[in-house]
Amino acid sequence: MNGADSLLSALEHNGVTTCFANPGTSEMHFVAALDGATRIRGVLGLFEGAVTGAADGYARMADEPAATLLHLGPGLANGLSNLHNARRAHSPVVNVIGDHASYHRALDAPLTSDVEGTARPFSHWVRTSSGERALSADVADAVTVARRGEIASLILPADAAWNELPDPGTPPTALPAPLPQVDALAAEAAARRLHEAGPRGAILLGGRTPRAEALEAAARIAAATGAEVLTDTFAPRVSRGAGRHAARKVPYAVGPAQELFARFDTLVLVGARPPVAFFAYPTKRSRLTQPDTRLLELCGETTRADLPLQAVWEALPESARTAAEAPAATRLSLPEMPSGSITPEKLGAFLGRAIPENAVVADESITTGWAFDAATRGARPHEWFNPTGGSIGWALPVATGAALACPERKVIALESDGSGMYMPQTLWTQAREGVDVVSLVFANRRYQILRNEMANVGVEDVGERAGQLLDLDRPVVDWVSVSRGFGVPAWRAETMEELSAAFDRALAAEGPALIEVVL
Repeated sequence: MNGADSLLSALEHNGVTTCFANPGTSEMHFVAALDGATRIRGVLGLFEGAVTGAADGYARMADEPAATLLHLGPGLANGLSNLHNARRAHSPVVNVIGDHASYHRALDAPLTSDVEGTARPFSHWVRTSSGERALSADVADAVTVARRGEIASLILPADAAWNELPDPGTPPTALPAPLPQVDALAAEAAARRLHEAGPRGAILLGGRTPRAEALEAAARIAAATGAEVLTDTFAPRVSRGAGRHAARKVPYAVGPAQELFARFDTLVLVGARPPVAFFAYPTKRSRLTQPDTRLLELCGETTRADLPLQAVWEALPESARTAAEAPAATRLSLPEMPSGSITPEKLGAFLGRAIPENAVVADESITTGWAFDAATRGARPHEWFNPTGGSIGWALPVATGAALACPERKVIALESDGSGMYMPQTLWTQAREGVDVVSLVFANRRYQILRNEMANVGVEDVGERAGQLLDLDRPVVDWVSVSRGFGVPAWRAETMEELSAAFDRALAAEGPALIEVVL
């Protein structure tokens, strides 16, 4: 057994079953060790951003760490955009990043770089292994960190991987995920403030908290106090649809978000940070709440929220709890299937009717999808992924990882054509692995979000030269050809009837499919 065998054995021992990889020379012993690690599935991505994004999607659904294998500093750098999103999503990820042999680093060979320095801003924990004998303990520490909903990056020198270990011993066991903590004083304060505020109070769920149990607990509190339940704009995973308790999603746009928060003078933060605008704008406040709004933090972003919310419920006056009616779960409400030309509003209605039961939806629709939240509240029960860090090109990789974590579910990627071109090679991984992902690419053939942001920052007129940096024409990207070239069946839809027919074909088939939706 060598160090790489020991590392893989430690990952297996600690329950890691999937490794998304784009390896190079310094990781060849890790790759070879996969032949002996029968409980770990290696999944090849053709670009490191697809690798880290898939690990994010896997971890969002499995709630267990996924591993990545990346090649030195430049390989890690290629994956940082989606590692940034995973960090903001509190996804449990263990990165294994190969490096030169310890004695080779001082020679400053062409691929030498500061791997630790590159990893640190996008990780909660970074360590360069001191050698083959330390690898098992390093892995246990990394998995312990990941189970807290954090990013762990373990740097693997090549000689630590290839050196022999005559007697590696039993791998250490990582610590389990921490149990939810209930702060009794915070729960009592939240209950008191919400009871006093009535309809001027709100509960904002963010981080990993907006799951079905927490939404039900928050809805009970709202029924007893008159408060409103909100979810953060970029909550990584929200349980939605029929049978779940609905919550209002905070709008992305600053104006509507500030109008919403102006209705409340008390805001209880459940796994959420104080809400702020995505960007600064010359004439707008950066904070979304009013200056005099009382903010109370109930629990952190990485924890389950059902127990802290139960403590708030129990701290409410008995009279309020007794008088409250049980909150009704969302009823199934399927819109009529729209027809004719394709518009964003019709797409919302289409999704509200078409989302399959227990599906996972990864939403990077950006400007096309502003109306999707309201239109899909009464859809069949599903999980909805939001972009967490703002680094684009994540929906195709995240959907791929989610499908590998939950092969019994259909996964739908809602992708914009501009964002999709950041990671189109993810389609090849979908084809190779045969995952059940249906990707809808909304082709308006421009960076519409940037045209909107031009107006938001005060630029009134966009000239021809500036427009060249905002439009995706000359030439138009042929998504059907791109998809088929990577091995994924694809169709183009220019009417709602064509979209409905293509979507039905895609759902009925096994494996991935793509539909270019022309707007």
